[in-house]
Amino acid sequence: MAVVSTSTAPEPAPKKDLDAAMAAFDSLPLFMKSLPTDDTEDTTLAALQSLIHEGTPDEVALNFKEQGNEYFKGKRYREALGFYTQGVDAKPTDATLREALLCNRAACNLELKNYGSVLRDCSTALTLNAQSSKALYRSASALMALDRVDEALDCCDRCLIFDTDNKGVLQLRDRATKSKAEKEKREKERAERIRKEQEAKRLMDIAFRERNLIVLPKVDGSSNPYEPHCDPDDPTQSTLVFPVFFLYPQHATSDVISEFVEEVAFAAHLEAIFPPQAPAPEWDERGEYIASQLVVYAMTHRKRLLKVGKKMTLRDVCRSSKAKEGEKRDGLELKDGCLTFVVLPKGEVETKWVEEYKKTREA
Repeated sequence: MAVVSTSTAPEPAPKKDLDAAMAAFDSLPLFMKSLPTDDTEDTTLAALQSLIHEGTPDEVALNFKEQGNEYFKGKRYREALGFYTQGVDAKPTDATLREALLCNRAACNLELKNYGSVLRDCSTALTLNAQSSKALYRSASALMALDRVDEALDCCDRCLIFDTDNKGVLQLRDRATKSKAEKEKREKERAERIRKEQEAKRLMDIAFRERNLIVLPKVDGSSNPYEPHCDPDDPTQSTLVFPVFFLYPQHATSDVISEFVEEVAFAAHLEAIFPPQAPAPEWDERGEYIASQLVVYAMTHRKRLLKVGKKMTLRDVCRSSKAKEGEKRDGLELKDGCLTFVVLPKGEVETKWVEEYKKTREA
């Protein structure tokens, strides 16, 4: 025998229908969250509008303040803000009431992070009562949010002159004091870092000039990940380390030596890049790049071509690049923090490249 359900429990209303029903309440004067400000033909609404503004300015403002307080307790800060604003606009004659409305509106704006509005309302409140603890506290809170710590401390100190045991202000002042100390510490560290960087740059510029180096920064302002620096293994900090490019124009390729200590001979690096009995690089199909069969050239700022002996160090080449007495300053170019040298096989390839370089220089 089939069982027929006799349950009469209503099915839950669809959310869409529920939202529509709740919205309908907003059209009923008794349930309205706020009254329309423009004229209306609805007699009930017209009566409520006149009722809410009925009474003295102080009575009207007090009514708006109490409504604002209810919304503020429910954390509905925007609605509360609207009521406090209507209270201010009612222009109450009671200075204490006006101060309270301004301070309450500032509290709403503090929650809404409208810090400029907080400061404006608190400033006005302080013209009404210079000893308004709430105005000073909320001003300090807004100033802290804006990282204006010194001004926040000033507000706290002014409040504690007459309200010495205000826990909220004491806690805020403690937080502001710690924030100020941390900020001063950061600024001091930043200033010291800048000072050290500037001093290091000054010393490095002197070292470059002593080595006849002519610094050419990149036109686009970019920087090289490798930079000249002092050799950490030299306790006197008088030995420099440079990033160096070895160019192989015959094959349009290159190698970078990120740390070329200036007192190390070129031969050591050539042997490390082209070790004896090791397979030749893929681009060296003829097997011409053998350390003992290579020659290195340096170009100066004034286009002089210097042949670099393998036993020469980077510091030796820097000395050789110096202009002769009475001539314009010359030296190796430090482009974007790097020095560049050309590496070629001895013989025909070398001769051809040197001739082409001289033609280009003369042109």
